[in-house]
Order: sequence, then C-alpha cells, then structure tokens
Amino acid sequence: MPASMFESGLFGRLRQDAGAHWEHYVAHPFLQQLGAGTLPEAAFRRYLTQDYLFLVHFARAWALLVTKFHTLPEIRLAANSLNHIVAELPLHVSYCAGWSLNETQMAQAQEASETINYTRYVLDIGHSGDALELLVALLPCVAGYAEVGLRLLANPATVMAGNPYASWMQNYSDRDYLEGVKGAIELLDRVGHQRGADARFTRLSEIFTTATRLEGAFWQMGLNAVKNPVKL
Repeated sequence: MPASMFESGLFGRLRQDAGAHWEHYVAHPFLQQLGAGTLPEAAFRRYLTQDYLFLVHFARAWALLVTKFHTLPEIRLAANSLNHIVAELPLHVSYCAGWSLNETQMAQAQEASETINYTRYVLDIGHSGDALELLVALLPCVAGYAEVGLRLLANPATVMAGNPYASWMQNYSDRDYLEGVKGAIELLDRVGHQRGADARFTRLSEIFTTATRLEGAFWQMGLNAVKNPVKL
C-alpha cells in the first residue's frame, strides 16, 4: 500500500486534522523500542493480553456496524472485516502462546482502564451514532496499524535480525492485511460521500482524534507495565 493511501480522501483529512496526536500514536516510544528490539518483554506481554481483550470488543463494534448498513455491498464489506477479526483471534492466541500466554489467561485477565476507555468509547459511538461515525471511530486502529507496520519496516533504525518482535512488524505490513485496510478506507470514503461527511467534518474529526489519543494511551499502557507490573 503506497503512503498516499493514508493521505488521501476522508481518512487523509481526518488523519491530518489529528495532527500531533496521530504522530504520537504511530511513532510512540513503545513502537520505537519494539522496532529496535529493546522493548521489555513485560511491556509486550501486557500489550498482547490487553490486545486480546480489545479484539473481542472490536469484533462487537464491527458486528454493530453491519447492522447499520442497508445495502448488501456495504453489509458484505463490513461483515468481511468482522470475519477477518474473528479469524484473527485464533492467530493472535497462537502467536501469544510463543510468549507463554494462553487464551484462558488472557480471557480472565482484568481489563486495563485504557482498554475499557478505548473499547467502550468506540461502542458508545456505535450505539449513539450512525455508520459513518462508527467507521470513523474504527479506522484509527485499522489503518493506523498498517501505517505502523510499514513505517517500522522502512525505518533504518529498525532491527529485524534477532528482533523478537520482527514477526509482529511483518504481520501488519502483510499484503492481505494491507488489502483489508485499503478496503476499509475506500468504504469510509463511500459512506462519507453518502452521509454528508463534509458538513459533519468537525464532529467526525473529534471522534477520530479521540480514538487516536486512546490508541496512543494503549501503547503507553504497555510501557507502564514495566514500572508497575501487573499479574496476568
């Protein structure tokens, strides 16, 4: 996916309007340390556990999005993203097993306040708003992870050889994942055109920027585990 995909259309406008919040999210110290291979394992394990809990709620949000569409093409696109997340969960569990984390442990873990804040915010937007507002709340995660993966691989400071996080970086620059992101960005443009995004841009930007800030807090939650260990 070319970098221009992140900069064009409604997503590009929202991303630009998020300004420093977006840059903080996609270049967070958590990611810088991950790329260098210096991220403490405790931080990554904390992140993996909370990400499992996050994905469960994220799937709920995409399921909610399906119910907000009225045409089969849109329903199929939203359902495809939902199915991708549901299929990703076993892969996530399998990956976590390599970090000595099993699904029972993660499912029973206490949700961090950062996880609650983020997931419930997205779900609240979904219940109170329309399909466009919910898509805007979902896109910082969907497209942001693709930008993170591509930026890390393109960064000269990133170390791949011997880096325990190398496969994680590769997952989010994978062609199939990027194609899914491209579809989500195109869906946002289509729904935005249909539902008056230009006239609603101030509100949409507020939602997007809030979700972006919550993404940054999610990385920080992982780093905080180093100073304040949490029993998983």
